[in-house]
Formats: sequence, structure tokens, C-alpha cells
Amino acid sequence: MITVLTLLPLIGAILVTCVPKRRTNVARVIGFGVTLATLTLALTLWGRFNSSSSELQFVERYAWVPTLGAQYFVGMDGLSLLMVLLTSIVIPFALLAACRFEGASNTYVALMLSLQSGLIGTFTALNFFHWFIFWELSLVPSYFLIKLWGGPMRSQAANQFFIYTLVGSVTLLLSFLSLYWLIGTFDFIELAKECRSGEWIEKIRPQPWWPSLPVETFAGLIFAGALLGFAIKVPLFPFHTWLPVTYSEAPSTTSMVLTGLLSKMGVYGFLRILMPIFPEQMRAMLTPLLWLTLATIVFSAFAAFAQRDLKRMLGYSSINHLGYCLLGIFAAAKATGGNPGLTLEKAAALNGVLLQVFNHGITASALFCFVAVLEYRTGLKYVDSFGGLRQAAPVFCGLMGISAFASLGLPGLNGFVGEFLIFKGAFPLAPWAAGIALLGLLATAVFLMTMMQRVFHGPLQRPIADLRAGEWMIVAPAIALMFMLGLWPNIILKLTNATVANFAAQLAN
Repeated sequence: MITVLTLLPLIGAILVTCVPKRRTNVARVIGFGVTLATLTLALTLWGRFNSSSSELQFVERYAWVPTLGAQYFVGMDGLSLLMVLLTSIVIPFALLAACRFEGASNTYVALMLSLQSGLIGTFTALNFFHWFIFWELSLVPSYFLIKLWGGPMRSQAANQFFIYTLVGSVTLLLSFLSLYWLIGTFDFIELAKECRSGEWIEKIRPQPWWPSLPVETFAGLIFAGALLGFAIKVPLFPFHTWLPVTYSEAPSTTSMVLTGLLSKMGVYGFLRILMPIFPEQMRAMLTPLLWLTLATIVFSAFAAFAQRDLKRMLGYSSINHLGYCLLGIFAAAKATGGNPGLTLEKAAALNGVLLQVFNHGITASALFCFVAVLEYRTGLKYVDSFGGLRQAAPVFCGLMGISAFASLGLPGLNGFVGEFLIFKGAFPLAPWAAGIALLGLLATAVFLMTMMQRVFHGPLQRPIADLRAGEWMIVAPAIALMFMLGLWPNIILKLTNATVANFAAQLAN
């Protein structure tokens, strides 16, 4: 079923490219139908998933290139299924918005479907060789979505996005080639077992070709290469500079996918790969990593406050929110000597991370969708270009306001519970870092409230038509999810809790 789920969007992309250019509506119907079929299959997997088990499910394993240690190895635990569900929700949301507000062409639809296939493959592959193909596959359609349909500086933004991500991919590849050379496998599960036991460190010692470098330093270099690859994708300060310009120049509906899904690939990499395989190296660098995380949270929140471009503002907001995810991950990585109370706090923090990943994917995508509406109505995206919109478009302002309040973590909406769990777990584990990170929460509330004040209130500067029935129906499912997950977060926590408990047990010492 995972294979079908992965290939279905790719087959859809091929079908769309066969549709004549003049039959755009047919291509859109096929594309949206494929995304709905993918969502249906993802929900079917959820229905068959045993949420009480932390074991991998729906596993498929076949020999692929035995001489390279490459296998076709896919499976799902709570983390993978959560990311697949998020992908299956955000892609049709973005595609429907693109068809309505940006006039998506056949090529645009095909690229979006190809991107979905790459994302699902990334979230389900468990062998590095196989996983890396899908990791890179997600880069190519993203580049062309920015390059072909972006703003005036789209070429610069697309090139910067491509170069940053490619550098991270190269360092990832070098790190895992080193691990394969030492351990002899690309299997994430086997690599995690070997590295947790510490036996791979012993395999470094007899190498005569690097006699002057301490073994721990060589292991740290391998870790640093993998860390850089995921840090760029999240992004972690100071590797974040590509993101604001990319989100600003990309079409708003493409930014929905960039912020809703592609940035989550970095968090997924920290959870699935970096934390299980390099726990000791992460602990050795824990203090500098926490300081970089705090810079990510606090600086990006204040930078968002200084922006006048709505898309750049939301881009910095995305960096800020993902910084909380990294705070939870690094706090959970701390050595606690097997203290059972602190192990529970690690589980709380990691549950908060997964909930925050899912919730931010929904709310950030919705906010960029509302920016797409403003661009569609006026061709503008700057805060100073608007004012008093609540008088002319009360439905639009009301729904966008709900999304903004969800983003700042208002109780009763989906953003609150994830952040609460992250801080609940982080305070006992890294109290100084959690305390400083609260400044980011304050700054987030300030810049989002300021944005709403300037855009929604005051004298009406530029009248726009309110959302029509067909338009508000596009965002209605996302708004419904914000309320449902704010009031009933256990629907996600039940799915992830067994997986998180397994992660916390591995990090207990």
C-alpha cells in the first residue's frame, strides 16, 4: 500500500503531462482527483494502523542493489504516518488554491504531483539509498515551481534555494557514505542500533589513513555533515537566509507547500535519522545547538515584526515556529541518567514536536492561502498597501484572523497544545533555554497582532471583494482542523504516542 501511495501522484503527474495545453481544466480535475485518491489511501492506512504499537507497520523490503547495500525498504510508524497524512492534506489544499487564485497550468499541476510523490517517499523510506532519491526528487519540482511562476526575483530565489539545499544534500551524502564504509549498511534501523551501541566508534580506530585525528573528532565530523543537511532544510540559524526570499518570491500557493511540508522534512530528518543514529554526538554539542535554536526562535520573531512584505513576515514566522520543534528535540536529547520522571518529560516534549509539526503545516498553509487571495484581488502583498479590510471583507478577515490566532497559540485552537507540550517537557530538561525561548512567544504574538491591526483595521485603503462561497470552501477544511485539533488533540497524540514513547526510551540514559 505504501508503494501505491508513493507512485500514485507520480502516475498522475505523467497523465497530466499528456493532456493538451489547451485542456487545462481537464489537467486540474485529474490532478485534484489524484490528490483526493492519495488522501483516501492515506486515511485507509490510518484506519488500519495499530496506534498502540511502536513497531514499523505496512513494511515492504526487497533487495535492490545488493552490492551497494541498497534495499527497497519502506514502512510506517506514528511519525511517518503523521507526515504522510499532513502531505495528503496540504497538497490538495494548495493545488485547489492554485487553480482558483493563480490559474495553475498543466505543468504546475504535474510538478505539484511530482513533489507529493517525493515527499511521501521521503517520509516512508528506511534505507538511505532509497530515501536519498526521494529527498532529492522533492528538490527538483520545488525549484521549477519557484523559477517558472515566482515574482520578479524568482531566478535569484530559486537558485539560492537550490544551492543551499544541494549543499546540505552533499554533506548528508558524504556522512552516510562514511557510515556505510564503516558499518556496511544504509539501513536506518541497523545504523541506529550500531551507533547507539558505540561499536561504530571502534571501527574508526584501525584506519591508518587518518592517524592524527582523534576518533571522536572524526565521528563528530560525520555528525556535523548530517546535521548541516537537516539544519538547512528546517532551517536552523544561521542557515536560514534562503527561506524569507524564497517564500516571498515563490507563488503563494507554492509557499503553502514550502512552509507546510518541505520545512518539515528537516524536522523529520532530526527525528528519524539524526537523533536515533547520533545521540552521543548530539549530546556533546547540545549547548551550542540550544543556543542556535534560541537564535532561531527569538531573532526570527523580531525579524518578522520588522517586515512589510506579508510573505517574508510569514516566512520568518515559519522559522520561529519550527525553532520550537528543535527546542523540543534538543531538550529530549539531553542525558538524564535513566530518570523515569525526566523520560516522561522527554515524551511530552517529543509529542509536542509532532503535534506542532502537523499543526503548523495546517495553519501556515492557510495563512499563505489568504495572502494568495490578497494577491489575486489586488496584485499586492505589502502590509502598508492594506487597511480597514474588515469593513469590506469581514468573512476573509474573520477566517484569516482565526488562522493567525491559531499560529500564535491561542487556547482552543490547534497551535496551543503543541507549544504547551514542548515547553512542559523542555522546562525540566533545559530550563534556561525554555525560559529564553518564551521571548519568542511574546514577539510572535506582537507581530501577528500588529499585522492584523494594520491589515484589518483603520481607514479602508483598498476595497476588495469578500470571499465567495467557492473560495471560503477552499479554506473551510483547514479552519475546521484548527478547531478540531485545538479541542481534541488526542486524535493526533493517540497516533504518535507509542512511537514517541519508543524514542524517549532510547534517549532515557
